[in-house]
Amino acid sequence: MKNTSKILKRILALILIVSLLPVTSLLTACNSSSGSGSGLSFFFTIKDTDDDFRLSLKESVESMAKAQGASVTTTLCGSSVDQQVIDIKAAAESGKYDAIICVPVDSATALQLEIAAGDLPVIFMNNKPDEDVLKANKYVYVASDEYQAGRLQAEYMYEKLGKPSSINAIILMGERNHSGTIGRTEAVKQYFKEKNVTLNIVFCDYASWSDTEAANLMEIFFKTNQDLDVIFANNDTMALGAITALKAHGLSTSDVPVAGVDATADGCKSIANGELSFTVYQNAEGQSKKAVEVAIALANGNSTKSIEGADDNNFCFYVDFEAVSKTNVSSYQ
Repeated sequence: MKNTSKILKRILALILIVSLLPVTSLLTACNSSSGSGSGLSFFFTIKDTDDDFRLSLKESVESMAKAQGASVTTTLCGSSVDQQVIDIKAAAESGKYDAIICVPVDSATALQLEIAAGDLPVIFMNNKPDEDVLKANKYVYVASDEYQAGRLQAEYMYEKLGKPSSINAIILMGERNHSGTIGRTEAVKQYFKEKNVTLNIVFCDYASWSDTEAANLMEIFFKTNQDLDVIFANNDTMALGAITALKAHGLSTSDVPVAGVDATADGCKSIANGELSFTVYQNAEGQSKKAVEVAIALANGNSTKSIEGADDNNFCFYVDFEAVSKTNVSSYQ
């Protein structure tokens, strides 16, 4: 009887376990799909990888997605806004992708890009569209606050120059209409206005992120024979071009300090060598990780409200800039 009783108990236990298996499996599946990138596929479109920062964005988006079990197809569209629209439309119509990650060639085309994406969520990066075309949990933006970068530049130079009442400055800007160009430039102006410092902008033009263009613009400036105290460049590449021009005219950054943005490898090396005065670290890996995190959430139909860095509207996600000078540049090399 004892053996029979034991056998019956074992049979009942097995029946109970088997009956619970579908429920347990379902719960496990639900838990694993929440925020999981496994099996997801993203389409990533960017102008090019000629710039160090854009190259870092591409490589980081791909590696961050892979680490989460997702795959990324990257397309370089060049400077053509039409090509970027065509590429996104083709990606959406292929049915292969769960979300679009996009560094817009021109942020003004964001609405066209959203239409081209069809039902797919779009995660914009690095070039901010107007907020009226962004939508929580559908069309969002991941980057760093461009005003923060310009403000850090201005704050550093204000202190370095001894808190003067007036400053003669050159501003070398990036691409026309790029959110980085607009935000960084306006923040420099706004900072000195708040400090009641007269900012004499003796020269200001678009060098389109290029060291060659920056050096050429500096040559034009030198022909004006104006006084110069400081150079603000919207990125490191242009800052290094400006330094090349200063050297050609027998000047150094001891005479005219220069600030950049991005903390690229070349920029940090220049700081360590005592040339570039200051830069601002723009965390490409941090932005890419955040973009992939948001893409996974949206592809899985989840809310992004709890993701760190979200603004009050839940359609912008920011990664902080970081100040870099001679005192801490070794941490960024």
